[in-house]
Amino acid sequence: MTHPDPPHTLPVHHPQPLTHTPAVPLTAPPVPVQPHTVPPVASIVLPDGRIITGYAISPVQPEPVVAKPPVSRTAVNIALGGAGFLAVCGGLLMLTAFITALTALITQLIVLAAVIVGGLVAVRVVGGSSRDGGGTTVNIRKAVIKRNNIHS
Repeated sequence: MTHPDPPHTLPVHHPQPLTHTPAVPLTAPPVPVQPHTVPPVASIVLPDGRIITGYAISPVQPEPVVAKPPVSRTAVNIALGGAGFLAVCGGLLMLTAFITALTALITQLIVLAAVIVGGLVAVRVVGGSSRDGGGTTVNIRKAVIKRNNIHS
């Protein structure tokens, strides 16, 4: 009988924590002291010994009060817009008056042309000319009309 091979054991790695040896041994956590004047570069020592350095933030100064003009820009813009609107309305009124007058003139010219052409046609039809000799001559005499009978 054969014996099975013994099982292979895999090596196990156990992590080891890193030992941190600070450059400066800490006896007690330092207490940060706020200076009375803020230096241009501020440093803070944290309880674990790290030092953070950064620029100090200067306090915000309020904006100086600027004298306001007696009339606001918004009011001036609204007034200028109103004046421009009135100018445009006046121009549009003039334009509509011009278009109305032009329409009336064209209408009168069309009516005048119709009257002239109609008059020429009427003279041509009724008047007839004696030049062509094809006209009909009617002589009117004194006639006496009695009971729908004409006696000459």
